[in-house]
Amino acid sequence: MLIVLKMLTKDQVARYSRQLILPEVGVKGQERLRQSSVLIIGAGGLGSPAALYLAAAGIGRLGIIDREVVALSNLHRQILYGTEDLGRLKSDVAGQRLKLLNPEVEVEVIQDSLVAETALRYLRGYDLVLDGSDNIATRYLVNDACVLSGTPLVYGGVVRFQGQVMAVRPKQSACFRCVFPEPPVSGEILSCQEAGVIGAAAGIVGSLMAQEAIKLLLGIGEPLVDRLLVFDGFMSRCREVPVRRNPACAVCGESPTIRQLVAVEREGCVETQQEGAWPRSR
Repeated sequence: MLIVLKMLTKDQVARYSRQLILPEVGVKGQERLRQSSVLIIGAGGLGSPAALYLAAAGIGRLGIIDREVVALSNLHRQILYGTEDLGRLKSDVAGQRLKLLNPEVEVEVIQDSLVAETALRYLRGYDLVLDGSDNIATRYLVNDACVLSGTPLVYGGVVRFQGQVMAVRPKQSACFRCVFPEPPVSGEILSCQEAGVIGAAAGIVGSLMAQEAIKLLLGIGEPLVDRLLVFDGFMSRCREVPVRRNPACAVCGESPTIRQLVAVEREGCVETQQEGAWPRSR
């Protein structure tokens, strides 16, 4: 990415002052963020905090893909919305709230679901994808689209008090399929609707995802590449699971069998909502 440095305005210096003084960011890093773009899949429990922190950090363009409306059961964890937003499209509310938080951020709202026929088109032009989707089929589709398009990806999942976060550099590091080769069969995992979720856990995981996105965009620190971070909020512990690229991976391996996007189908996988849930690692 070619960075063209521009003089920050007085208001911009004040708005971003606490991150401008970080030597890892500075004026050059702030301008890189301004010229960066992130597509957020799902404006729910993970996408809400991630979107807020990315907008606050000064990401130049944010895309929000979500077709659902705000429901009362969303409000304990989906912090983009309030009671007055019940029944409204999440993407519309998200766009308005993010612009209120930071008017300098361009927000593209997409009232749709991500499907095989449209995924690559929606990803086009974005520097990074953040996956906060609410079903397993979409998680595999997002991963495959990012690998095929070469777009960096930040994955996260949360259920009960636990969460997971991982970053993917396509064809350089382990992708989602490398860690979870096959979608789970029906009943193998529990969704948030079935198992429950603490709203603060979603906030923690969504915030970690935003931080990983910023690190990847700035090229700083040690992103969660080839590492799966597992957060246990009940015991207040974190652990890392080392992962590595699988040469036999169906999408990023040496002889990939997935060369174009197709819908992931397995019993109970495509239609069953799995917000924040994840497959068990093999």
